[in-house]
Amino acid sequence: MTDEKKGVFTKLWLVSFFHGMGPGFWIPALTNLLRAEGMGEWIAWAFAIPPICALVSPLIGGAMADERMQAQKLLGWCSFACSITLVIAFAALDFDLGVGWFLAGLTLYSIASGPTWGLVTTISLTHLSNGEKRYPLVRVAATFGWMVAGFFTSYAMNADVSPVSGYASALARIVTGVLAFMLPATPPLGQGRSWRSALGLGGFVLFKNRDHAAVLIITGCFSVPLAAFYMYSPELFKALGDETPTATMTVAQWSEIVAMFALGSLMLKYRLKTLLMWGMGLSALRFALSGYGGMTGVMAWHTTGVAMHGVCYTIYFITVQVYLNRRVKPELRGQAQGLLAVMAGGVGPLVGAFFCGWLRDTVVDESGRGWDVFWWVLSSMIVVCWLLFGCIYRGLGVRK
Repeated sequence: MTDEKKGVFTKLWLVSFFHGMGPGFWIPALTNLLRAEGMGEWIAWAFAIPPICALVSPLIGGAMADERMQAQKLLGWCSFACSITLVIAFAALDFDLGVGWFLAGLTLYSIASGPTWGLVTTISLTHLSNGEKRYPLVRVAATFGWMVAGFFTSYAMNADVSPVSGYASALARIVTGVLAFMLPATPPLGQGRSWRSALGLGGFVLFKNRDHAAVLIITGCFSVPLAAFYMYSPELFKALGDETPTATMTVAQWSEIVAMFALGSLMLKYRLKTLLMWGMGLSALRFALSGYGGMTGVMAWHTTGVAMHGVCYTIYFITVQVYLNRRVKPELRGQAQGLLAVMAGGVGPLVGAFFCGWLRDTVVDESGRGWDVFWWVLSSMIVVCWLLFGCIYRGLGVRK
């Protein structure tokens, strides 16, 4: 029976839509929200907490999906936990309970949320016919959800600097959890029962393969400058005179949609290495454009750079997920996606949160001068990643 007859594609699309909607309500608004609450000095920590938690939770979640628990059930329970912890975090801001309660709630949320993106990927690639081509069509639903959330935050709820954005996210997570339990059973395929496998450490065997190591390590390095996107792109929009930066940030999702629909065909035409190189190369250009916008004070340059982010993100990160699905043994795929989440959502953003925070405070003064240097330094870092990946990755096309 095809996935169309079972309605799997539709169910996965809805899960992805509400899953993407959840963080879309509050992540683009967080920097401006914390500044409005008088907590600007905690911005770097707020963006560092999810990566810290992502050092562990995606690995354990991937191991559970590989060896102990059906992936769709794990996704459902994680989504419900995300909802509860989001309410705790944003109620702390709403009722002036102090930054400690907010950071505690955000920490618990990040632990619960860590495995979820990888779980959606694993379930999709397991059950979709011609999954590598059709998974981007499922993933684009998360982009739509993120966009809808951004417009609701700015225009319907007027919550660009309000904790209401967090409450809306909690509701979206509940819907995600309910829908997750309607997905087809995705039983574990692995047989590991050791404490090492239970912690998801078995996935580290992937580093013994040169290509796997290149993909994972460069992805972590590439994610360092990318941490600045949601931390400081909205702030630059506001500095350039934009009154609705959360909604404006969704221009990245518009381009992401176009890229998602095109990516399946591009994967059939080009080598994965080619697509990964294009993703990083365009990212260097997009940061350079934001720097030029900061130097000239012309918002259109920054808007163009942000719009390119969706294309860059899709080409690189979806291609990496497909790479792991092709090249990693089935019993390790959940842990492989978890390890990717550790590098792309943990190690890289953790370093990036503090580095980008330090760089912003160092080169951008109170009058708003210095944004050009900020973005151009980050663009240069991406160029280095591009060069290293091109030299190290071989693309043997075999599963090891």
